[in-house]
Amino acid sequence: MNTFIIIITGIFGATLTFYFNERLKQGPVRSSAMLSLVVGLFFHLFPELLNPFLTKNIPVVFIGGSFIGMVSFKAKGTYVILVIASIIFSCIYLHKSQFFNGYGGALGNSAFIALLTTMGISVLFFKRNRLTNRILLARRRIVKRRKTRNKRFF
Repeated sequence: MNTFIIIITGIFGATLTFYFNERLKQGPVRSSAMLSLVVGLFFHLFPELLNPFLTKNIPVVFIGGSFIGMVSFKAKGTYVILVIASIIFSCIYLHKSQFFNGYGGALGNSAFIALLTTMGISVLFFKRNRLTNRILLARRRIVKRRKTRNKRFF
């Protein structure tokens, strides 16, 4: 049950931050900080509300999820990718070893690994994605410009 709650917390952290960032136009840093502050203060003020494991880990997982939610819509940020990346992040967080001890930014690194993995998988498996379409459109514009330049000289 604790694992399920941690995964749901990661999903909420990412999707709420993305929503505040994209829909409410608060910006990625402000969205992440505002929501993380609310969750952190809630569990600081009410520590006996849940068991000690959840009270300790929910704010941390929420902050990590909010790092995932800071992704821009232009950088292929969609809710499906955010949910999958949050699940991967939560699994990394739950099964992390002592490897990250001593490294600054272990939470951000874990979120980055989860988001990069999810975005990489989506690029590999979905042929018609926005990034490929943008590259093709840019290539067509360049070719069209070259043709119009060459026509001027002849």
